[in-house]
Amino acid sequence: MYKILTLNNISVAGLERLPRERYEVASEIQHPDAILVRSYKMHDMDIPASLKAVGRAGAGVNNIPVEKMSARGIPVFNAPGANANAVKELVIASMLMACRNIGAAWDFARGLEGDDASIDKQTEAGKKDYAGFELPGRTLGVVGLGAIGREVANAAIALGMKVIGFDPGITVEGAWRLSSQVQKAASFDEMIGKVDFITFHVPLIDATRNMLNAARLAMAKKGLVVLNFARKGIVDDEAVVAAIDSGKVYGYVCDFPTNLLKRHPRVVTLPHLGASTQEAEDNCAVMVAEQVRDYLENGNVVNSVNFPEVVMGRSEGTYRLTVVNSNVPNMLSQISSDLGKAGLNIIDMLNKSRGDLAYTVVDVDRPVPEKVVREIAAIDGVLAVRVIE
Repeated sequence: MYKILTLNNISVAGLERLPRERYEVASEIQHPDAILVRSYKMHDMDIPASLKAVGRAGAGVNNIPVEKMSARGIPVFNAPGANANAVKELVIASMLMACRNIGAAWDFARGLEGDDASIDKQTEAGKKDYAGFELPGRTLGVVGLGAIGREVANAAIALGMKVIGFDPGITVEGAWRLSSQVQKAASFDEMIGKVDFITFHVPLIDATRNMLNAARLAMAKKGLVVLNFARKGIVDDEAVVAAIDSGKVYGYVCDFPTNLLKRHPRVVTLPHLGASTQEAEDNCAVMVAEQVRDYLENGNVVNSVNFPEVVMGRSEGTYRLTVVNSNVPNMLSQISSDLGKAGLNIIDMLNKSRGDLAYTVVDVDRPVPEKVVREIAAIDGVLAVRVIE
């Protein structure tokens, strides 16, 4: 029986993927095999010795001490793309809010007083202050062309916009899913002077912190609209507000309210709604639950932020061992030697590495004795060893 600790409310659609005859799931549980989490901050949490996996029902993992997990040989899974449609829809809605001044116009209309005839007169007199512009023919810059960025770029193309994308880490598979009409920028600085809108879909790391700052805003086209539904800190809010006040930036829509932003007439702040749909929550929970289950039951790794992707089918009559170790020379030979000395024949093996970590899945012809597990665990550099029943 596997034990799963939930640190937040996880969608029932995801929890249903963990059959009750094999899984005990609770918000308070001793010696968990895995943790499922959404926004709970795990950095100050005591990590149970029994823990084998962490599943984040979402994309970002800033709330999880990934390096600490890696040092313990624990994979951290996330759900990239599961909330992509929800975020895409909010980005498109926000472009329309910005270019049509919907936030400010709504505030104006809600503040009208008098009888209906008076309101009609005020409406006609005031509407000129909220005239906007249309999306077709405008250029959108998309920073980050992962699952969400691709959805946004493709939707903007469908709306008649031009799109320039910047992502130095785009994969071949990701490029195939991107409209051929999306132009490629060699650098962020090359992009910023060409776009009417810019939207960010990257994680918050040292390289992206204050990515849009005063120096880059100085290079932007006049009338730029800034959109941030990724992470607070990617955009320098003070620099954007200064650029709005100077007339350089037209508007700013983001998911991260602050005292500086919340009442500015040309800023719309939303309460972190990017992935706040029932569909997105269900999709994230289902994806991460299935990934954690596959790891616990088969040792397979898909969509981990710290482990290499490793998927190996299982053959009837074999017994599986998994090993997590530092990515250093001579590890496989030592593991194989310990198995061989015990008379275990290797039927299949898959080894991959990612950065400082390596991960090996081995199928052998007989049950692995506890003595062999202890010997492999004692190899210098081995972080975790597991026999999967």
